[in-house]
Amino acid sequence: MAGAGLSEFEFIARLLRPLASGVPGAEGLGDDTAHLKPPSGHEIVVTTDALVCGVHFLAHHPPDLIARKALRVNLSDLAASGARPWTYQLALALSDDIDDAWLAAFCNGLARDQREFSIDLTGGDTVSTPGPLTIAVTALGLVPAGQSLHRAGAKPGDAVFVSGTIGDGALGLRASEGKLAGAGAEDIAALSDRYLLPRPRATLGARLRGLASACMDISDGLVGDLGHICARSAVAAVIDVARMPLSEPARRAIERDAALLELAITGGDDYELLFAAPASERGAIATLAREIGVPITEIGRIEAGAGVTALRGGEPMSLTRTGYRHR
Repeated sequence: MAGAGLSEFEFIARLLRPLASGVPGAEGLGDDTAHLKPPSGHEIVVTTDALVCGVHFLAHHPPDLIARKALRVNLSDLAASGARPWTYQLALALSDDIDDAWLAAFCNGLARDQREFSIDLTGGDTVSTPGPLTIAVTALGLVPAGQSLHRAGAKPGDAVFVSGTIGDGALGLRASEGKLAGAGAEDIAALSDRYLLPRPRATLGARLRGLASACMDISDGLVGDLGHICARSAVAAVIDVARMPLSEPARRAIERDAALLELAITGGDDYELLFAAPASERGAIATLAREIGVPITEIGRIEAGAGVTALRGGEPMSLTRTGYRHR
């Protein structure tokens, strides 16, 4: 492995094998495969996300937080499907600047989130690369058979809801890069933390089964991701940006620079849940929000048609972009 004193097999034995102790089918990472059997009456939900240094995190970010982000963006996908975390696989392409201390801190971050989210490592791969550090996680979740949430299913008349606050991820990246003009130290720290350490809504996702008609997490921007729900459901959506839930640091940033409002609703890395539900479920959703302590805000409606319209002061906004695109 590039840049590390530990050999590949020493790295697996010392740092990764303890992360795989919770699943007998992981075989102690002694095989190239894991042997997994889901509980009776459940389906397996699978998701994969890759993070690249310089794109999804910065080289100076702490390795334990990089590890937790790599795992959490996948847990957010599981939450959007209504699944509970089960196991994951990890692939690391390690660059020359990665040393043993970095690897130890990285694995400590994984161990912390494994405990928090009740998930265990079951395998993966490590390689060297002359390019940037790259981390790929494949996460497996469990959901009762036939009860998964999907992007398809939204219907005209449904209301559109979002959890938590919007825009912190995109503004947090700017804060991390020192590009958020006028922000105080506390706001920079708060927004940077939201960018680097997503809050996957695992409990909320599971509780939305039977309530939400369509659901996904916000990784590439609220407007763009709502567009994915609309495309898969063959409907249109109208949202009111005045109803967007903003954190206080995000609100202050937008008050200083109104152009950041567009970034907040089209930027990525929020990892909140975006979902449609019948208007008749408003009361149940409000009760759910209180029970689990996660704010849920109604921001718009589903209509017949196609695409997403963002209203500001009752008039459609002209957006220069709708969301983050990888290519």
